[in-house]
Amino acid sequence: MILLESRVARAAVPLARFSTMLRYVRSLCLLLFVAGLPAFAQVGTDLSEEQRKQYNAGLKEVGTLIKEKQFETAESKLDALISQRPREPQARFLKGVVESELGHADAAMTIFRDLIADYPELPEPYNNLAVIYAQKGDYESARIALETAIRTAPNWAVARENLGDIYARLAATEYERAAKLDRDNKTAPAKLTMVRNLLSASPPAKPKS
Repeated sequence: MILLESRVARAAVPLARFSTMLRYVRSLCLLLFVAGLPAFAQVGTDLSEEQRKQYNAGLKEVGTLIKEKQFETAESKLDALISQRPREPQARFLKGVVESELGHADAAMTIFRDLIADYPELPEPYNNLAVIYAQKGDYESARIALETAIRTAPNWAVARENLGDIYARLAATEYERAAKLDRDNKTAPAKLTMVRNLLSASPPAKPKS
């Protein structure tokens, strides 16, 4: 439990605990149908039916490897798929997921940002980028990314839940600042404690697969 000092609370929730509450998405398959985006967005000649089946089989194999936490093997297979179809979003998205799982946050952010630049209508890259921002403590950038995701997919519950968590963390930050600015303020520390308890009570959310 985090204690109050001179009626001013410390940070409401440790970053490591808070960041695990955000839902991290590992699949782009459903989104492609929702957004109406062709499964293969590479400019030029499309794959033959047999090549398409092989490509889809490769994506399915990578998905299994990710679930089994065989991230290095998954990364190798994704590199091969991306070399075949450099602009196809599914393999690139999964590469971002793998980089995140391997702890390569900056590489993952680059991948998600490039996807956003190429396919701004896809909400999943915004969501996963927001999770990384939150892990880095940049909650304002996380808020902007999640609000953008919701504008592209208003009925997506995952992004809305994550945005609620970000709003709560931002609220905690402002309550803490208010308490520091006015040490006679009794309401700000009380609100800070309430938000802190709310976030601490929330169980870590499992990534959507």
